[in-house]
Amino acid sequence: MPTSQADKIAAFSALHKEGCFALPNPWDVGSARYLQALGFKALASTSAGFAWSTGRLDYHLSVEDVLGHLTALCAATDLPLNADFEGGFAIAPEGVAVNVARAVAAGVAGLSIEDRAAPGSAQPLLALDLAVERIRAARAAIDATGTGVLLTARCESYLVGEGTLSPTLERLIAFAEAGADCLYAPGLVQDEDIRAVVAAVAPRPVNLLAFDYGWTLPRLADLGVRRVSLGGALARKAYAESMTAAKVWLDTGALIDLTAQPPIPFASVFG
Repeated sequence: MPTSQADKIAAFSALHKEGCFALPNPWDVGSARYLQALGFKALASTSAGFAWSTGRLDYHLSVEDVLGHLTALCAATDLPLNADFEGGFAIAPEGVAVNVARAVAAGVAGLSIEDRAAPGSAQPLLALDLAVERIRAARAAIDATGTGVLLTARCESYLVGEGTLSPTLERLIAFAEAGADCLYAPGLVQDEDIRAVVAAVAPRPVNLLAFDYGWTLPRLADLGVRRVSLGGALARKAYAESMTAAKVWLDTGALIDLTAQPPIPFASVFG
């Protein structure tokens, strides 16, 4: 019998209580089911990975596209799913609230809301007061559903080229006070900055976007990180390796290790 949304939310909440857990990012139903088969305890969608799978760039999807994708992912596995819900697909807090309620109805166990401004804006981040009101609206929308879906607030400062610690901490603290359950500043790489974020929003958990710096879950756990996600990295690697092999074949006629198989046979996962 499929796992209920309530069970998924309870399991996801429990993962945030202690330790540090891996939160990989599938980009389609097949990768979601495969990650479950590998033994992960929860999943997170990736707006970039899903966009690429549809032939578009990140931030070029509609709310209807994403809601359909989230519904499909939630139905595909028994694992809790955290939704990369971009900026809520609205600027006004009221619009964010409406769309957040729709994401909850899609079956997610958690979702994130960013403070990135719309393309072409004078500033890359929304004004702090507006960003906080959007988190407060998302919190109220979730509470109105009575589900307990976890709300993650994202400060995008490091990803838009304004990554200095003090204003990032100011935003994350304000988001926590507005009702965020988990805080996230993708782009952090320095140990001291990670520790500062963890301390500033404690006891609320912190999500970290992993980079290939020799990081391990035990090391990040020592820094106080509670969960670690990969963003679009898995999807990017899948495209990189397959399309590199395709280009070599096109350019030279040579085939590059097309006999490689994933660690679990497809029939065991999809059969």
